[in-house]
Amino acid sequence: MPKAPKGQQIVDVVVPLALDQAYSYRVPAGMTLEPGDFVNVQLGQAEYTGVVWGEGNPRPGLHNRLKDVGGKLDVPPLRTPLRSFVDWVSGYTLGARGMVLRMTMRMGEHLGPARERVGVRLAGPPPKRMTPARSRVLRLLEDGMARAKSDAAQEAGVSAAVVNGLIDEGALETIVLPPDPVAELPDPDFMQPDFLDEQRAAANAARDLVTQGDYAVALIDGVTGSGKTEVYFEAVAEAIRRGKQVLIMMPEIALTAQFLDRFAERFGTRPAEWHSQVQPRKRARTWRAVADNEVKAIVGARSALFLPFADLGLIIVDEEHDQAYKQEDGIHYHARDMAVVRGSIEKIPVILSSATPSVETEVNARRGRYRRLRLPERFGGQHLPHIEAIDLKTQAPPRGRFISPRLADAVQTALERGEQALFFLNRRGYAPLTLCRACGHRFSCPNCDAWLVDHRFKRRLVCHHCGYGMPVPEACPQCAKTDTLAAVGPGVERLAEEVAALFPGKRSIVLSSDLVESVDRLREELDEVAEGHFDIVIGTQLVAKGHHFPKLNLVGIVDADLGLSNGDPRAAERTFQLLHQVAGRAGREAGRGLGFLQTHQPEHPVMRALISGDREAFYAKEIEEREKSGYPPFGRLAALIISGGDKHEAESHARKIAAAAPLDESVRVLGPAEAPLALVRGRYRFRILVKSPRAYDMSGYLRGWLAHAPKTRGTLKLEVDIDPQSFL
Repeated sequence: MPKAPKGQQIVDVVVPLALDQAYSYRVPAGMTLEPGDFVNVQLGQAEYTGVVWGEGNPRPGLHNRLKDVGGKLDVPPLRTPLRSFVDWVSGYTLGARGMVLRMTMRMGEHLGPARERVGVRLAGPPPKRMTPARSRVLRLLEDGMARAKSDAAQEAGVSAAVVNGLIDEGALETIVLPPDPVAELPDPDFMQPDFLDEQRAAANAARDLVTQGDYAVALIDGVTGSGKTEVYFEAVAEAIRRGKQVLIMMPEIALTAQFLDRFAERFGTRPAEWHSQVQPRKRARTWRAVADNEVKAIVGARSALFLPFADLGLIIVDEEHDQAYKQEDGIHYHARDMAVVRGSIEKIPVILSSATPSVETEVNARRGRYRRLRLPERFGGQHLPHIEAIDLKTQAPPRGRFISPRLADAVQTALERGEQALFFLNRRGYAPLTLCRACGHRFSCPNCDAWLVDHRFKRRLVCHHCGYGMPVPEACPQCAKTDTLAAVGPGVERLAEEVAALFPGKRSIVLSSDLVESVDRLREELDEVAEGHFDIVIGTQLVAKGHHFPKLNLVGIVDADLGLSNGDPRAAERTFQLLHQVAGRAGREAGRGLGFLQTHQPEHPVMRALISGDREAFYAKEIEEREKSGYPPFGRLAALIISGGDKHEAESHARKIAAAAPLDESVRVLGPAEAPLALVRGRYRFRILVKSPRAYDMSGYLRGWLAHAPKTRGTLKLEVDIDPQSFL
């Protein structure tokens, strides 16, 4: 039986594809590879960049059939902790290891030498033909500094052709400039904060976690406006002093311009950024700078958790309760929980921050698994907003309106004092439903089990699940009658119409994710609100997260009941968190803030907790209910979603998978049943829900089950979601 030549190295390589296994390759003579090295390999007929996972152990007799590694990339290798993290996430989520690895390799095709930047500087005598424009360029460069060609032209107020002419005549020479750094090194002592006693104690405790340099999890639990960010900045500063890298995770990094400014105020420079809005070339340079330990602080969305840090020393998860940390497609993972796992593997501290912790985090803090750092008062001694309920059963708005007279009067009073007001409605568009008054026809998406949302600003009916859209027709497609279409219910665009009628002459702005032209434009709009250019803000949950509006003293929540009616086990928790965050925008700088909840259920535990400010009572009740029902964090859940283009085929396959479930007294298998959103993007969806005790190995049970269950073929698809957050 042929054997590999003596001394020839064989390695196992994982490629970033939907494959769980590694493949063995021969290492050509003269090349030496270590685990973590990036290599080019051929798989099938295509070539991929993969990562060496370890020494290869091919089956006997296959050595002479192995392909050679094509080449080794000049890229820092993936460190052992990150490879262990990839293995852990893959095992826990049942996601293919190659697809988890792919998340660590999001450097794009631009990885490699950066594009050269051409600069100019003085070289020879002035040209014989001198013009005012040429004189300005030469005077600019008399300081001996090299400048990029475009910068030289802009600073001198000339065209690029003038600079090129001076180069052609030998007065200037071109040189290759070093690339701009991805981010400057933050200065941990640039600005020393002026803390109150409780803030100083929390900051010292956070700093001590970094000093100890081992795995630990702490929760900074502070009311809105209490200085949570400034407190964890002290831990960031300590990590930077020690030469460590820091990851600060945020739920929607592209929308948090104010945070970047606050970071710069504390550390003298902005951090590096990592999110979907970063341009591909910049992403590649950032990825490389993180791997080379050139970037010390990076602020990122959930995907930043998979960056190849060279010397990670601290992970911060801001707004840890936020639903946006859950990845709902591809590999289903919760970035907050995986941040804790990566901290454990890297043996570094993890700091969670929230004014309204998730129930899971609250339970961990109550049981001592996480250390709680309390900030019970607002920074500067400002009071928390006073919150009142407006019972819509007795104080309803006029017919066809959505703002009650009591709320309108309160807003008018605030405006007369020169303050800003916010109307919050977590519903995009003009109206959630359009129907025909003559025949009752309702406009629904042809691809999804959902109504089309009227977007008046865009003059279209749009599906928020698949993106399908159509112009608003002049006649009903069912009965062909005209002037019979009616908008049902309010969205923020409809609310803007009502605000304009109630408060004529006042400047208002609608802030909603579907109206965002670009991240830069949104940041400009948020700055304009903060500077007082608008009297009234009408917004969705976009305005709830981390924004600081100094003149905003009144918040009106138009439909406080909106999140309580969808059958989600976390509905009460999420509604409480969202409304608490929104109300917390009021009165952060001057005066006592006011919050009004328009509700049909003023006696609901969520409303009572918000009005009384008794957060502890809400958590106690919610935790008690979860413990009784065995829902997380006192039990485990997993969802299997089977989907397909044919409804009967998808349902039949879902039943076969459910029938293959191993019998286990600890596990309840519920379903299959139609998912609440039964049709999405033309695919019919059926859900199997699996429930077990908290300590049960859910991932292992599912792995054994699915190994023997019927395999999906054709258009059928199976998605596994461990610890589901969405029940749609």
